[in-house]
Amino acid sequence: MSTTISVSLPDNSYPIHIVPGMLDRLGSYLAELNPGKKVLLVSNQTIFPHYGDRAIASLQASGFDVATYQLPDGEAYKTLDSISQIYDAALDHRLERSSTMVALGGGVVGDMTGFAAATWLRGIHFVQVPTSLLAMVDASVGGKTGVNHPQGKNLIGAFYQPRLVAIDPDVLQTLPEREFRAGMAEVIKYGIIWDVELFLQLEKAQRLDSFVHLSHDLLEIILSRSVQSKADVVAKDEKEAGLRAILNYGHTIAHAIETLTHYQGVNHGEAVAIGMVAASRIAAKMGMWDPQSDRRQYAIIEKAGLPTQLPAGLNIDEIVATLQKDKKVQAGKVRFILPEKIGQATISDRVMPETVKEVLQDMLPA
Repeated sequence: MSTTISVSLPDNSYPIHIVPGMLDRLGSYLAELNPGKKVLLVSNQTIFPHYGDRAIASLQASGFDVATYQLPDGEAYKTLDSISQIYDAALDHRLERSSTMVALGGGVVGDMTGFAAATWLRGIHFVQVPTSLLAMVDASVGGKTGVNHPQGKNLIGAFYQPRLVAIDPDVLQTLPEREFRAGMAEVIKYGIIWDVELFLQLEKAQRLDSFVHLSHDLLEIILSRSVQSKADVVAKDEKEAGLRAILNYGHTIAHAIETLTHYQGVNHGEAVAIGMVAASRIAAKMGMWDPQSDRRQYAIIEKAGLPTQLPAGLNIDEIVATLQKDKKVQAGKVRFILPEKIGQATISDRVMPETVKEVLQDMLPA
């Protein structure tokens, strides 16, 4: 499995390399871009002990002067305070406009490093080295960067494309099973909104809940087709003026769940899975897609070991109120991404709060 997928944009095109052993070749891939010699490698305290030394060795072997900064692990640290600490590390290392920030980690590390790179000296080079399935197939591609506000997820941020994305599938071997399942939520999303063939492959698979149960061929399909789906959509709509919003399928309710649970107990992929179940049922209630497709999606989410009910203790009225703070709200109307058929979704602001409440009521834990 060695694949290169291009994100074709008017001004900021870049390659996504999916290469086993990529971590040990990172320096040579970065050197091809001819950036300056100074690199700040940003990771977290969970990932760095596994892969930090290998990344540093590869970068140094290609002549880069490498400094590192380790963030605490977790969505709860995706804050402006953490960004300020990355700035401090950039200042200590005397990063210049020709310098590069490299994000080694999952989606949280990538989002924060990208935002820091976008805003340090008004923008320096940025490279994504995702280490989780969720980051590989989703967060590392497309240039969305940012941090959370106490009242909402990802409310502070910028579009800032990386110079390259370096994906090493081998690192998934150390990914905790729960994090692998979280990434599968985003993979399922692509099957619903964009790629019928990916959906059919997921449907045929015996198990989707663990890395060890995936065949080599299925892993290659999951990575390459998911990344290609994201690249296709981003190429058509870089700044989310329209089509790109479909990538938020399941995310509207997911972000409300994450906000109300204070990013504790439910990870992003789990919240997205719950959000996709809700969006599917809303679409079915509105007559936009058929109950059989709803059941097919539900079966794959269950096969991936992901939750299909709301977390215990959440108040439905609070969820609906939190939806009003979503980034996709326009003219006071919450915009939902709703499926029309497998492989196709649409953006709708016609979802009534009563419909949302009915669906969520049915999803309360027994």
